[in-house]
Amino acid sequence: MIPCDPSTAPLAGIRVIELARVLAGPWCGQLLADAGAEVIKVEPPTGDETRLWGPPYLPGCEPRDGWPGDSAYFACCNRNKRSIAVDLKSSRGQQVARRLIATADVVIENFRPGTLEAMNLGYEQLKPSNERLVFVSITGFGKDGPDGRLPGYDFIMQSLAGLMSITGDVDGSPTKVGVAVSDLATGVTAAFAATAALTGRVASGRGARVDVSLLETQLSWLANIASNYLISAEPARRYGNAHPNVVPYELFETADRTLVLAVGNDSQFARFAERVGHPEWARDPRFTTNAARVRHREILVPMIKRLLCARPAFEWLDAFRSVGVPASVVHSVEEAIEAPQVKHNQMIVELEHPRAGPQRFMRSPLKFDDLLGASPTSPPMFSQHALEILAELKYGAEEIEQLLGCDAVVAPTAPPRQRNQAVAG
Repeated sequence: MIPCDPSTAPLAGIRVIELARVLAGPWCGQLLADAGAEVIKVEPPTGDETRLWGPPYLPGCEPRDGWPGDSAYFACCNRNKRSIAVDLKSSRGQQVARRLIATADVVIENFRPGTLEAMNLGYEQLKPSNERLVFVSITGFGKDGPDGRLPGYDFIMQSLAGLMSITGDVDGSPTKVGVAVSDLATGVTAAFAATAALTGRVASGRGARVDVSLLETQLSWLANIASNYLISAEPARRYGNAHPNVVPYELFETADRTLVLAVGNDSQFARFAERVGHPEWARDPRFTTNAARVRHREILVPMIKRLLCARPAFEWLDAFRSVGVPASVVHSVEEAIEAPQVKHNQMIVELEHPRAGPQRFMRSPLKFDDLLGASPTSPPMFSQHALEILAELKYGAEEIEQLLGCDAVVAPTAPPRQRNQAVAG
């Protein structure tokens, strides 16, 4: 596989202005950039908060003297972008933002409702000068309502939307997912909504405002759990690493390490039973169908546990995979990243960072006709592209000097002063 030619990538020619910070909005922007869009990240004068979320930091990019640096966290969601730092609280900074947005196809923002409107940068204020603009607003709870102005954070959403209540040990405490899944899911949803609006624009000639919230996205991602409750009215509960609707579908300890079984249908169960030396299980009325296995999980699962603990995990893995029974050992993050299939898929790339030098980064999972997404670039340093972006906007040398001199735009070569920033959702 080779990188796409940027000029032929699916979103080539689409300009995105990312007025978003932390994770959900930048994840949306990164996905659009992966598909070939030009994404300009507009950061506050103190930088995206995640630049400071470390250690670890990229080598030589530790925060210092007010410069926010480059954390590994920031790197996860900002590849393939350019950065300019603009003070949106200042009138000169707002003028720069409006000039940028006038050239844009898409704006992504995750400020609290009403914040951009107070800066004359809300959708209704921008729409008259750019009727084709797709304006993507990401909020915590929605653009209005009793909780509309509350800040939204992934941990809060995992708790409020019910996810934590179904995650963790059966008899343990509610547990959050190990990554910010509410933010990530919202970023994916927002990217899909943006591309849908761009597609609709082809026919209508008009843009649209798109509203996506962490709360609604996380609720929708409860998927079968929410559906189970809506259909049955039975409260959802934790199953630990088991599945509420499929058996056997959980963790099992072997002689040396943990194994995952995901037996998804009756045919797979019959082959599984054969491999563990109990073909009669597939003919037992208690286990013949998945519905029967769910009803009798307290009988079947202990029987499986007693068998699997007698042999090493990779012996079982070979036995199950040879007959198409889904199984896996539990990988550490290191094992997952270094796995042969991951290397074959070219998911890790080495990119040149302007200060840290060659570094390994995750690449986009997007492929088009056996091509990788747009040629990857490393996450931008703070306001790295300010001068070239201002020049593209037709600012003259004297005007650029004035913008930098009054701190409406932060120069890429000098650490910014610490200052307060607008509060975002």
